[in-house]
Amino acid sequence: MVSRPWRVLAGAGLLGTVLGLWLLGAHPQFSGGGYLATGTEAARADAVLAERFHAGLPDLVLRADADSPAGSEAVSRAGLDLTVRLSLQPGVERVYSYWNTGASELLSKNGHGALVVADLSGDDAATARAAERLVPRFTGLHGPLRVSATGISYVSAQATDVSGDELLRAELLGVPLTGLALLLAFGSPVAALLPVLTGLFAVLGAYPLLCALAEVMPVSALATNVATALGFGVAVDYGLFLVSRFRQELAATEDGSQDTQDAQDTRGATLRTMRTAGRTVFFSSGTIALCLTPMLLFPLPFLRSLACAGIAVVLCCGLATACVLPALLVLLGRWIDRGDPLARWRRARSPESLLWRRVARAATGRPVLAGGCCVLLLAASALPFAHVRFGVTDYRVLPAELESHAVAAGIERDFSLPWDRAVTVLLPATDAVEQEAEVTAYARQLSVRPDVASVVTGLGTYAHGRLVAGPTPGSLLQITTGGTWLAVTGSGPPASDPALVRTLRALPSPGPHLVTGCPARVLDTKTALARVLPFIGALLIGCVLILLFLFTGSLLIPLKAVVLAALSMCASFGAMVHIFQDGHLRGLLGPFTVTGELETAMPVVMFCFAFGVSVDYELFLIARIQEEYRAGADCRTAVIRGIARTGRVITTASLLVAIAVLPLLTSHVVLLKMFGCGIALAVLMDATVVRGVLVPAFMRLAGRANWWAPAPLRRLHRRLGLHTAFVPPPESTGAVPAQQKPTVRKKIRT
Repeated sequence: MVSRPWRVLAGAGLLGTVLGLWLLGAHPQFSGGGYLATGTEAARADAVLAERFHAGLPDLVLRADADSPAGSEAVSRAGLDLTVRLSLQPGVERVYSYWNTGASELLSKNGHGALVVADLSGDDAATARAAERLVPRFTGLHGPLRVSATGISYVSAQATDVSGDELLRAELLGVPLTGLALLLAFGSPVAALLPVLTGLFAVLGAYPLLCALAEVMPVSALATNVATALGFGVAVDYGLFLVSRFRQELAATEDGSQDTQDAQDTRGATLRTMRTAGRTVFFSSGTIALCLTPMLLFPLPFLRSLACAGIAVVLCCGLATACVLPALLVLLGRWIDRGDPLARWRRARSPESLLWRRVARAATGRPVLAGGCCVLLLAASALPFAHVRFGVTDYRVLPAELESHAVAAGIERDFSLPWDRAVTVLLPATDAVEQEAEVTAYARQLSVRPDVASVVTGLGTYAHGRLVAGPTPGSLLQITTGGTWLAVTGSGPPASDPALVRTLRALPSPGPHLVTGCPARVLDTKTALARVLPFIGALLIGCVLILLFLFTGSLLIPLKAVVLAALSMCASFGAMVHIFQDGHLRGLLGPFTVTGELETAMPVVMFCFAFGVSVDYELFLIARIQEEYRAGADCRTAVIRGIARTGRVITTASLLVAIAVLPLLTSHVVLLKMFGCGIALAVLMDATVVRGVLVPAFMRLAGRANWWAPAPLRRLHRRLGLHTAFVPPPESTGAVPAQQKPTVRKKIRT
């Protein structure tokens, strides 16, 4: 990369052009769902219901309101016409409405509104496209009917549209803000532009990978937003670390005046930068990708798609930083500091931050007091996480003014159909005609229970052990040859629905039975995550410990990094509960729907992403402290110098990540807002409280034990060739007279 920079840049430019032209013609089909676990009892029951009974959650729901009662002649004629025309559309499998079934649950409480429910063919992406095509044709005024739409497929379609619009807004807002922040940090527009170019190249390389993955697996539409924000933030971080180190290395060779000498100094500075900060970037990108890999093992398509997006963009970040940036640094050389528009007002900066030196000196002076106060602060921030409640994403993730959200909320308010609370008991091997007595006895037995309000079967509706309503044309759809299903509504509050699901699964039935419905899906998703979480967490932590040992050769530092990162994550989770579950700070972050729950998958996503970025900062800090320690400094001096030299850069890097996810904070999708807020809080807290105070306090207490490892592990570390022999950079030899500096530089070249 250093010896042939023009070839590298020409190849990168050609690749970027090809990718850009390909993206202009690409039309990827992203998914808007994937928040429910696969392979569970509820998922198996849903598959049987869809295949044999053509039942389950409706893909598309049309609400038709009129000034006259829904049963009047004119309204009935218009409703039947709407039902028939919708059933004839391509991609529509079947349509049920109040007018062709007479089902009372499809009639509003005031009798002036009714529902038209459509099942669409295909997977999630196909049904979302069909809903997006059908809704404009069948909403609005249709004779005496005012028609509006909702349903899981239309919610998915609108979520995809909103995500696409906000992806463009994120690029238009995030790139200029990041460039401005880098300009203020570096002072030179050339130096500020390099990390931005690296970030754009990384995102440009990752997006085609997501489009290709969308052809073979469900990829969430939100994955593109997350990949753009995370990829741009991480790539800019890497570029910031390398450019900062390059400027320090270049500043140490100020006495070269000839062009040949300048070229040699530039190449030497680039090589030393890549040998130190570049090696750290290599381990860092591997660490973040490793932190995201366990998400592939979760039984949620949403998590798997986010993992693929994160791994792709992080690897592209590392590749762009390792290939493109060194070539740019060699070609620019000392031009990297030209053109500072604020040079007249800017004071000369030393390689060290005076503020962070004072903080590190205070933390290492009284490590027990400083570390104890930080631990108490993080523990207090984590307290709200003790009363966390988890749920699954639904239409409320979208803005309240969107049609799919507003109509779904209106249906819950104006119709007696319990969309989110009905529990379905599937009897796949029970014939409701031949075993009518057994099915009736089972329904009566369930309806007598105090936690059950009603049981609807194909033979009638039961409550308190009595038949309260006969069969309707709609309820007869619950009967097929060799099987039937019952709809059970709980009588308690929503918090009691999981207990009802467990009870129904434990009670005997006329034959084998499966339980599904929204409460069962949520319960199964939580259970599936809880079942695999310990194994995946242990795998993640074990892999990170091994990688950090290979980087540092120490046993204590990896353990310390994992513990402090976990403590920082708990504090961020507490803030998420306080904001999004309890509904605080809505005026600061913008309006969003408070559901009283957190999305079940979001803490997993935040932990994997933020944990990786946290370990990323740990690598850059420890690498610099280790350099100072190997140069002969004692433990406290090495810690103070390392923090003083990296504190400003790490703080700037955390601010850049926060700026990169800033468009997510302003998102209208609650999940994106939650992710952006969580990542921003995690990286800012980690870069200041943890890296600035907790790490120096701990390392001061540990002393020489920081770098200890058993003799067999030390030999293994050296045999693998992952250790770096210390080469003192010119700026670290401040005691050497000026006339000896060329000698020091000569030793470095040798």
